[in-house]
Amino acid sequence: MEAFTTFTSHGIPVDIVNCDTDQIIPARFLRRKKTDADYPKFLFHDLRFDADGSEKPDFIYNKAPYRDGGIIVADLNWGCGSSRENAVYVLVANGIRAVIAPSFGDIHYNNCTKQGVLPVRLERKDCDTLRRQLHDEPGAEIAFDLEAQTVTGPDGAVYAFEIGAFDKEKLLQGLDDISLTEQYDSEFEAFEAKHQADHDWLY
Repeated sequence: MEAFTTFTSHGIPVDIVNCDTDQIIPARFLRRKKTDADYPKFLFHDLRFDADGSEKPDFIYNKAPYRDGGIIVADLNWGCGSSRENAVYVLVANGIRAVIAPSFGDIHYNNCTKQGVLPVRLERKDCDTLRRQLHDEPGAEIAFDLEAQTVTGPDGAVYAFEIGAFDKEKLLQGLDDISLTEQYDSEFEAFEAKHQADHDWLY
């Protein structure tokens, strides 16, 4: 996955409390491959589109310039509900690298860190402030510095956030669970060779 060090993009204010993973990507799309050309359209699908497939003009993600943003600023309990990894895959498919919220569904939070999406918990009042700024100034940018663990809002205000040391290091290095394990391949091979030499009768 792509390493996350610093990142700046305009933000998307999502004013939905308890935005669950089924709203992020409806269950009927879970069997679709990430390589599907239509995959990006599954993000917020039932919030974005009418039954005939036409866009709902009032939904925030259907408006320019929000539809090209790389950061979501959400409300309480973002990503609650089911444990589906697809709710993060579809964010990545749309170029969304970070989500700011007062709270997250625990599994969704962990899935974000495993796929290169930075989940940031800030106080609700700070999230409210950021979303208000994004509504007032479409295209306003938010900046992240993961090493410093800071978020800079459109008005220049700087917010500190906490992240576990292990998750931070994985994101900084761009390591998912597989590539993290692959770092130890030489040690695995050395152990296997020694084990075979010491217990040749097993082989």
